[in-house]
Amino acid sequence: MVMSCMSIISTLIFPPPPSIFMTAMSVISFTSLANAGISEIRGKHMQYSKFWNFNNPQNFAPKLEKQQEVVTLSGRAGMLVAYTPAFVAAFTSLLFFSHHDVRSLLLSSALTLHFLKRILEVQFVHKYSGGMGVDTAVPICLSYLLSTGSMIYGQYLSSQVLGFPEPAIDLKSAGIVLFVIGISGNLYHHYLLSKMRSKPGEEKEYKIPKGGLFELVICPHYLFEITTFLGVSFISQTLYAFSFTAGTALYLAGRSYATRNWYRSKFKDHFPCTFKALIPYVF
Repeated sequence: MVMSCMSIISTLIFPPPPSIFMTAMSVISFTSLANAGISEIRGKHMQYSKFWNFNNPQNFAPKLEKQQEVVTLSGRAGMLVAYTPAFVAAFTSLLFFSHHDVRSLLLSSALTLHFLKRILEVQFVHKYSGGMGVDTAVPICLSYLLSTGSMIYGQYLSSQVLGFPEPAIDLKSAGIVLFVIGISGNLYHHYLLSKMRSKPGEEKEYKIPKGGLFELVICPHYLFEITTFLGVSFISQTLYAFSFTAGTALYLAGRSYATRNWYRSKFKDHFPCTFKALIPYVF
C-alpha cells in the first residue's frame, strides 16, 4: 500500500532535491500553517482578525500599568508591509532569473500576479475597521517572503540545477486553469465583502455576506485562495509547493471554522444552520 502511494506520488512531483534547506522549509511550512489552523479552531486568533476578541480571556483581564506598548500600523499599511516584499521577490525572479523551462517562468508569473492582486486589493478593494500591530505584520511578511522564495528556489533546483526529469503526469495546464479560477473567484468575493462594509463616518455594522458562493458557505474567498495555491502547486509540481498548499488549506479551514462560529455568535437567530464554513454542502 505504501509502495503504491509512493509510486503514484513519484508520477506527480519532482524528486525532492537533496537540500537540507528545502527539506526543512517543507516541514516548517506545513507544520506551522497547520498549527495556526488548529489555533484558530481553539480560539487563538491572529490579532488583526475581526474576531480576535471573541472568547479571548486576555481581553477581560485587568490591564497592567506597565504593559508594553505595541506599535500599530493602519490596516492598509500593515497589509502592504505583509505583501510587498513577497511581490518584489516574485517580480525580481520573473525579470532577472534565467528561465530555461516554461514551468519556472509560469511559477514566477503566477506568484507575481498573486501578490500584485493582493496589493491592488489592499489599495482599491478592501475596507479597514482597525489597525495591525508591527509584531503581527512582520511575521506575516516573513512568512510570505520565505514561502515565495522557497517555492521559486525549489523549482530552480529541481528544473535547472539538478536537471530532474519532468514528472510523468504533467499538471501545468490544469494548474493554470485552477490558478485563474482561484484568483478570479477570490477577487470577486473580496469585492462582495467590501460592498457590505460600512463607509467612513458611518456606524460600524456587521452583516451576513450575500451573493456568489456566500449563499452556501461563509468563507468562499478562502476556498478560492486554496484553489489558487493548488493551481500554483500543479504548475510547480515540487514537494515544497504541495507542502505549503496543504498547510495553507489546513490553516484556512481552521480560520473559516472560526469565522463561522463568530457569525453564529453575532447572528444567533438569523444565521442559517445549513451554511457551511468552507466547502459547499461538506464543511
